[in-house]
Amino acid sequence: MDTHAPATDAPSRILDAAENLIIARGVAALTLEAAAREAGVSKGGLLYHFASKEALLEALLGRLSAFIAQEFAACVAAQPEGKGRVARAMLEWGFGQGDLACNERHERAGAVFLAAFHHDPALLAPIRAVIADMRAAVAADGLPLGHGAAIMAAGDGLFMARLFSLYAPSATELTEMRAALSGLLGIKS
Repeated sequence: MDTHAPATDAPSRILDAAENLIIARGVAALTLEAAAREAGVSKGGLLYHFASKEALLEALLGRLSAFIAQEFAACVAAQPEGKGRVARAMLEWGFGQGDLACNERHERAGAVFLAAFHHDPALLAPIRAVIADMRAAVAADGLPLGHGAAIMAAGDGLFMARLFSLYAPSATELTEMRAALSGLLGIKS
């Protein structure tokens, strides 16, 4: 999922190629033949690593799940210890990521979500497990019931708005939303 360095091993190149296909041409363009061609491997080479389209999608979801879990853990670790640590991380994660690399990673994640859902919604189980862990961490964060969950839901809403190009909040709106959510943490802006 890191888009800064090109992959050198065949499985990672194939996964990157599959993501590129989905982003460039949509879910329907993801075939084993197209992924092999995009990755610069033979179809047999692709089948050696991923026996089916479902196996390819499962690998994409596994890689994405690990990326999300790592990114979330890093956001939490960057926050000071204490009550509300996880919710503060959620606030930063949802509202503090305006850089181009981050937006590209989110676009790639969204493409994988949509491809997996289109093929078989059950493939999203690894993502659902990571999100369930995140929700449990938010619930055990020591804040009043609903405060952390509201922050998480707001971040999820912004992700979906970006993913589907539904709307782009202005800088002022983002600042005001962040200030309102900070109030749930007892932070004065």
